Amino acid sequence: MSGGLDLRQFYQTFFEEAEELLAEMEQLLLELDATAPDPEQLNAIFRAAHSIKGGAGTFGFVALTQTTHLLENLLDAIRRGEMALRADMIDIFLETKDVLTGQLETYRNDAEPSPETYARICAVLQQLAQEHIGQAAAPVDMPAPAPVAPAPAPVVTAPAPAAAPVAAPATGGPLKITLNGVAEKDRAGLIGELGNLGRITAQVEKGTQITVWLDTSCDPNDIVAVCCFIIDADQIDITSEAVPAAAVAAPEPVSAPAPVSAPVAPVAAPVTADEPAAPAAAVRAPAAANQGHAAEKEAGSIRVAVEKVDQVINLVGELVITQAMLAQTASTLDPVLHDRLLNGMEQLERNARDLQESVMAIRMMPMDYVFSRFPRLVRDLAAKLNKQVELVTVGRATELDKSLIERIIDPLTHLVRNSLDHGIETAAQREAAGKPPVGQLTLAAQHSGGNIVIEVSDDGAGLNRERILAKAQKQGIPIADNASDDDVWQLIFAPGFSTAAEITDVSGRGVGMDVVKRNIQGMGGHVQLASRTGRGTTTRIVLPLTLAILDGMSVRVGDEVFILPLNHVTESLQPKMENIHTVAGDERVMHVRGEYLPLIEMHRAFNVDGAQTDPQQAIAVIMQAEERRFALLVDHLVGQHQVVVKSLETNYRKVHGVSAATILGDGSVALIVDVFALARANRERLGQPEALLS
Repeated sequence: MSGGLDLRQFYQTFFEEAEELLAEMEQLLLELDATAPDPEQLNAIFRAAHSIKGGAGTFGFVALTQTTHLLENLLDAIRRGEMALRADMIDIFLETKDVLTGQLETYRNDAEPSPETYARICAVLQQLAQEHIGQAAAPVDMPAPAPVAPAPAPVVTAPAPAAAPVAAPATGGPLKITLNGVAEKDRAGLIGELGNLGRITAQVEKGTQITVWLDTSCDPNDIVAVCCFIIDADQIDITSEAVPAAAVAAPEPVSAPAPVSAPVAPVAAPVTADEPAAPAAAVRAPAAANQGHAAEKEAGSIRVAVEKVDQVINLVGELVITQAMLAQTASTLDPVLHDRLLNGMEQLERNARDLQESVMAIRMMPMDYVFSRFPRLVRDLAAKLNKQVELVTVGRATELDKSLIERIIDPLTHLVRNSLDHGIETAAQREAAGKPPVGQLTLAAQHSGGNIVIEVSDDGAGLNRERILAKAQKQGIPIADNASDDDVWQLIFAPGFSTAAEITDVSGRGVGMDVVKRNIQGMGGHVQLASRTGRGTTTRIVLPLTLAILDGMSVRVGDEVFILPLNHVTESLQPKMENIHTVAGDERVMHVRGEYLPLIEMHRAFNVDGAQTDPQQAIAVIMQAEERRFALLVDHLVGQHQVVVKSLETNYRKVHGVSAATILGDGSVALIVDVFALARANRERLGQPEALLS
């Protein structure tokens, strides 16, 4: 339309909404019981497909519209009891969901979906309809998707959650459509959309309410689906009512846009409500209970690009650093003469801390974002391996920083594949061992202090100690035969270590658990392993909640200041010479309450000049990493405070023994110690301590 808005600017909103609907559809399909399907689940799956089809038709995505239309027809027949659901149908619907996801991604990249894949899935769906309905399904035209080109389009905004099917009046006549609470900016777009679905014979506007009489053959549900791209379903009333004499005739011509290339009406599936038709009174589009809650939640939230959130977090970090600099400068002032200034600085510090915590909370996401990916993975792999597996998830609402939640997906996927391939036995093997035929795989998450603990556990065969020791001996890895189980289990994290008889495409593929461990350590976390023969294996991942801020203890070594992550610090004490002993070479250990701890001198590890070399004049900070404790010798304890983490690798280069850096209140840079690297370097030293820095 002349002077109208380009429809392409609203694509991203549709893509995001459609992705959420497809994810919901997959989850519901996986939960569906083929022998006794839940009507509510069937209706929810149908509504998701219906909403995607309506949006795709409005935006002219032909392949997506037609594919969803065929799926919607089958789902409609099943939910109405005209077609019996079978397990193989669920497999086909899941495959269709995958195709729809691919089509959506292709349209997102301004391309057209593969005609071969499009034709294949449509043929599968049509064949399914023919087989089970008992008659030839009406052929659906499958034109080759047209090239993407910007076209005049109506004003469209984010689609609301799909409404439940409307118990609507018969189509093929005039419909009275009342739209409530319509903003001024949305009126032209709504009227234009309705004009695409039929002929507007009259319209009346009273404040924020618009009443339109539409002569159309469209189903009311399709009208609701189209309008929901601008307003919510509970703002729409539809009745069968002729135009009253007092109504104002629609102006000619109506300022409506030209129809899009693939309007909704021609591909709309017939929707029949399960309830009896309502009387000739206002028929409001009822939303399901959960849909109502979703609408309320959506109304109280906004979509913000991750880049904008990251920018705000960076700015808040800079604000905190500036506040720390001001506080350090103000600390030199006379508190009597400058009491108001110092009080204001204290208030600024509190406000900056609250602001930082509030902004960080914006980036926190529930673990359900990760866990929801695994039901489909477990289902498909279990079928491929001919195993019966039940997936249990605990702590789906536990929150983790988005930057970490994205990076944890690959390690968890590897662990889940390992449990399915090497851990859980086949049904016959489990029954022979006196176990239930169905194995259990559990994904759990919970907060523990300033960390999140994620566990992947199975009730399978467990790790084989003898096989691991034999493999270690074959690879030349030194390990004592009487080593503890924990030490033996740690062997599987060695590079290239695998006890599998052959490499499969299910787990591993030549990539060992060392990659998992390295990725977790790269996120500032660590991995713990526990296993009992015949009872199963549990892999425990401990991660910080965020990498953007850190509670740290600042220590001084010579003229340098280092930051120790506070969650690794257990205590600090002043050593006595009678508690320090020399072992192999010139390595030293410290006796602390019956335990001999390796003693690491910071000035030797980081080549710091002018540091305190007499242990009795220094401070020993007891650190814990990977279930191991060691003593770290420093000159002085400066204090505890929250620091803003800056990537050293991005701004300089990777430095061994250092995980990141921060800016102190005086403007100087302090290095944040990588506790895991210190612990590993200490274990790897044979007899001659060497500096970590070259």
